[in-house]
Amino acid sequence: MFEEISKVLVVDDEIINLELISASFYDTPNIIIYTAKDGLEALEVIEKQTPDLIVLDIIMPRMDGIQLIDILKSDFSTSQIPIIVLSANERERKNALKKGANDFLSKPFDIEELKIRVMNNLKVKKYNDLIRDINEILQKEVENKTKQLRQAYELAKEAEYEMVVKLGMVSEFRDEETGQHAKRISLYAKLFAQLIGLSEEEQSLLYYAAPLHDVGKIGIPDSILKKIGPLTPEEFEIIKLHTIIGGKILDSDPRFTTLVVGKIIAEQHHEKWDGSGYPKGLKGEDIHIFGRIVAVCDVFDALTSPRVYRPAFSVDEAIEIVKSGRKIHFDPLLVDIFVNNIEEFLKIRNSLRD
Repeated sequence: MFEEISKVLVVDDEIINLELISASFYDTPNIIIYTAKDGLEALEVIEKQTPDLIVLDIIMPRMDGIQLIDILKSDFSTSQIPIIVLSANERERKNALKKGANDFLSKPFDIEELKIRVMNNLKVKKYNDLIRDINEILQKEVENKTKQLRQAYELAKEAEYEMVVKLGMVSEFRDEETGQHAKRISLYAKLFAQLIGLSEEEQSLLYYAAPLHDVGKIGIPDSILKKIGPLTPEEFEIIKLHTIIGGKILDSDPRFTTLVVGKIIAEQHHEKWDGSGYPKGLKGEDIHIFGRIVAVCDVFDALTSPRVYRPAFSVDEAIEIVKSGRKIHFDPLLVDIFVNNIEEFLKIRNSLRD
């Protein structure tokens, strides 16, 4: 699946888990598995072989998983290594995500699901590395060849947008959404930015970053993400974690503005104007304007798209639902702008049907 060799470090004090995970990757020659029995041993391995991804148990002797996460995330050289946490305790999993872990699996874990999550997180890291490399190359070119840079920059931005859309689709392939959904959200958000008078730079940032809004769904189990029928309160709490997971995935150097804005959107597009949203319960203008914009775009597109558990709402029905969320779910100014310019939004919808 990957042309380059990827190094995966598995840290667990249960030898049987180390052996099971190592054995499961024997048929994947481009992934090398390293193992450690606790956090201290893991640090020794990392010093010699910096891994591309870490699968980490929480409860271990000498140094536990939380302590190891703190150390890795505080060091620039290791802070971007994706971490998949293994734990039977929900509180431990949430704490690990808050500390900087990117994904989780409940113990006892399904080995096939673990392999899929490892592959998906390696893809995410690869895409992030590509975006960082492109931006660094562009920055160097600015200093040397201004004229050539203009041409290279346009090409790179097109490539970046395609990569961002593909990154968004990594999670959407596990949901029922498509690449067209990501592109519609992108164009809706840019149109909103134009209509409320944001700068061209802000319009561009929204356009490139909006498709990343649901990338955190990569960390939600299929049994919940694809469930037909209502979720239990416990399942909904897990669904809500996709905002935190998305923020962790997109956490990046401030120079990489697309990822920075993507992180804001991923974390805040489920916040609500009245403060009843998640994950932080932000209220009103405490919610970033980018998050407020994508909230309206995402709900409208979801309502007008079919789901396995319901048909699509009509456009008129979707508009009424959005209007009913004015001052409750959505920024009232954005709702008014949306309704008053609905024909422009429908042009986008009709040009990018699934």
